[in-house]
Amino acid sequence: MSAQYSDPDPHRTPDVPPGGVPPEETPPGEGSTGAETGPRDEQTRGWATGPVVILGIVVVLCAAFFIAYAVIVAL
Repeated sequence: MSAQYSDPDPHRTPDVPPGGVPPEETPPGEGSTGAETGPRDEQTRGWATGPVVILGIVVVLCAAFFIAYAVIVAL
């Protein structure tokens, strides 16, 4: 199931001089490089200090709450 593509008939194509279109009349092709090419930025791994400290504080507060609740219920 292959399609056959043919060139347009030059006798029926408007505004084409005999012999075809000169090279300076044709637009340039697409660029082969895009905006995303080039070296990538250095990526750092791991967490920043701020989120780790906040997470640690939340864990300690939750643990303190459950320990205090257990002590109060046990009395």
